[in-house]
Amino acid sequence: MPEESSSGEPIDLLVKSTRDLLRPEELLREATRDIVKDEIRKHLEKTLHDEPKLDKALRDAVHDLLTARALEYAALLRVGTATARLGLAALPSDVRHALTKDLVELLSKELGQIVERSL
Repeated sequence: MPEESSSGEPIDLLVKSTRDLLRPEELLREATRDIVKDEIRKHLEKTLHDEPKLDKALRDAVHDLLTARALEYAALLRVGTATARLGLAALPSDVRHALTKDLVELLSKELGQIVERSL
């Protein structure tokens, strides 16, 4: 089928992009990949079901990993806070007071907006 030139009209662009999305070889490749992934997942789930100790070990390891990540993020937040405090402490007092006042106003406004959006 010869490649048709697009006139630039919205419908022509839509048809061309739809044709590009529906290439049979790509759909077949993706579908095959999904089937293989599902089979591997089923096999792994069966193995875990058959070996409860391995299942528990994996669950514990994932829990430990998530805990470690949370602790890492908390530590990064504390480092950021300490760095901000250090930066403020290094400023002349008049600049520090003005900047602190501006930061408090900005944070109050942002927190207020977050609370309003969550209600």
